[in-house]
Parts: sequence; structure tokens; C-alpha cells
Amino acid sequence: MAILRVDEIRKMRKEERGKKITELKAELSKLMSTRAMGGSMENPARIGLIKRTIAQFYTIQREEELGIRKVEAPKEEKPKTKGRKEKEAEPAEKEAKPRATRKRAKKETVDEEETEEKVTEE
Repeated sequence: MAILRVDEIRKMRKEERGKKITELKAELSKLMSTRAMGGSMENPARIGLIKRTIAQFYTIQREEELGIRKVEAPKEEKPKTKGRKEKEAEPAEKEAKPRATRKRAKKETVDEEETEEKVTEE
């Protein structure tokens, strides 16, 4: 049960990582002080998870400083729907689907033959 996965951390910008590290440190401090005062915690293993996640943040930050791994800029999502003009501009090869039309044509002819046979039987 990880707080954040490594690939999610790598996708973050530096500013986002800095904010997340401060949030995690504040939460860790709160949990450690609760434990030190003898209070009960819901999940004592959370302390280890937070420490591990903070270490992952620092490791990824250091890798980028040394140039071990390339910094991946967050990718901008493209709109999933295409406009009418973009659809018309696509090549004709993508639009044509000969197999699907052949199958449909066969089904239609079979249906016509079956209906003719039923009519003649009655």
C-alpha cells in the first residue's frame, strides 16, 4: 500500500513535489508526536510508509540533479473528440473498411434468401 507510486512522483513538477514533501513531513511529525506522547494511532505502519515515500521523493530529485534520469515534463492531454473538419481531413484508407462491408452484404443476402424461402414455404 504505497502513498504515491514512483511513476506518479516522476510525472509531478518540481513545485508539486516540494508541496507534497512538506505535506508528508507535517503528517509524519504529527504521527511521531502522537506516538511519543503515548497516544493510540489508527495505523502505526503509516509512519514507515510516509518515511519511505519521502525518501523516494528525495531519490528522484537527486537522480534528476545528477542527470541519471531524464526529467519527464507532464504531458498535456489532447481532446479525445475530433472536430468535423479533422474527420474530413483524415485519409480515405482509414475510413474504408472493406471486410465489414462485405460481411454486412453477405448477411443481407442471406436474410433475403431466408425470407424468400419462408414466403415460398407458406
